[in-house]
Amino acid sequence: MKKEKILLVDDEADILEIVGYNLKKEGYDVTTSNNGKEAIKIAKKENPDLIILDVMMPEMDGMETCYQMRNIPSLKDTLITFLTARGEDYSQIAGFDAGADDYITKPVKPRVLVSKVKAILRRKGGGMTIEEDIEVGGISIDRERYLIKKEGKDINLPKKEFELLSLLMSKPGRVYTREVIMNTIWGGEVVVGDRTIDVHIRKLREKLGDSYIKTVKGVGYKFEA
Repeated sequence: MKKEKILLVDDEADILEIVGYNLKKEGYDVTTSNNGKEAIKIAKKENPDLIILDVMMPEMDGMETCYQMRNIPSLKDTLITFLTARGEDYSQIAGFDAGADDYITKPVKPRVLVSKVKAILRRKGGGMTIEEDIEVGGISIDRERYLIKKEGKDINLPKKEFELLSLLMSKPGRVYTREVIMNTIWGGEVVVGDRTIDVHIRKLREKLGDSYIKTVKGVGYKFEA
């Protein structure tokens, strides 16, 4: 069985040693880096299944590193999570805006971290089962090419935004609860909570316009054209 690849990026040597050791002990193929610029080069070469990024690093911080990684086509489906002591809401939102899939705060016990990593990796290849192309209200989804078009213009979406839009557009007018969205898009393995959905909805509205995705207060969201 092929080992899942993890790229661990942190400027603290003890974090690289301790976390790397525990992940290797669980059978993962772990590569480490102590800075963002080097991590991008490694990620291009190794194409890992998961990248664990520290936020506060010299030269290039984790947010910028994540943003640049998300603009590399070969890393489009790679899962990225932040491992950092910064647990404030604004920092989590910035992480999701940069393209992260999850957020793990320090300090975290090695056994707990390994459990969270396993949960995050279970999302890879899971979640969405919608296969057909969709076209509603001037917006079309080509699932085979992972492409969104609005009135003939291409719109580039990160994986989770793409899957969320696909879900909402699969049944226009239907209200999807937060629980259904979480279970479908994130596979039920929730680490960071409901704010994840809010951030992704906001980003979709910024790219598509405010008129398509409606909030049903206290329930969830729906797509209308």
